[in-house]
Amino acid sequence: MVFQLTDRLAFPDPHYGDPDGLLAVGGDLSIDRLILAYSNGIFPWYAFREGVIQWWCPMDRFVIFPDEIHISHSMRTLINKEKYKITFNQAFGEVIQACGALRMDQEGAWLGTKMIEAYTCLHEQGFAASVEVWEEERLVGGLYGVTLGRCFFGESMFSLVPSASKLALIHLAQFFQNHGGVMIDCQFETPHLKTMGGRHISYSEYMNYIRQ
Repeated sequence: MVFQLTDRLAFPDPHYGDPDGLLAVGGDLSIDRLILAYSNGIFPWYAFREGVIQWWCPMDRFVIFPDEIHISHSMRTLINKEKYKITFNQAFGEVIQACGALRMDQEGAWLGTKMIEAYTCLHEQGFAASVEVWEEERLVGGLYGVTLGRCFFGESMFSLVPSASKLALIHLAQFFQNHGGVMIDCQFETPHLKTMGGRHISYSEYMNYIRQ
């Protein structure tokens, strides 16, 4: 069942959403609502062609645990070459704009102006972060997501050169490993995330990690 949200700051029980994970539509993208959503494993997709915010909460979650990140031989070789520099939170705006620009013409593109504004506000309040990959002074890849407690909720990534987004994810996982992070939420499975150590867990297990 898909619920219609009102102005009240609340979400329905995710167990009663559609089997594909769609839980609700409507509401807003305020900081308080976004934090409440992510605290319960809920995230928005903005179907901007229809002008509707969709809220999703799959019962089957695809995540990467920092100590399980898989670094292939080719990626280790790339890292050892030290061709690229990795930074955190040095160009959040540029990263999210690049993620949106690369997907604007795709079917189901969702990262429009209102979403970018909402996550930029989250970043300014310390609840969203970016990882940047630089080739000299040029931004060539990165990712961004929401940070709550010891969990990172990945939203989008981009690469302008081969494997740049993989580099960003590896460095994020290593940072988490060294600083007590427990989980990187990937939202949905993709082939390259699976090869990097992503796996499925249940919603109940997922929520246990968030509550930590």
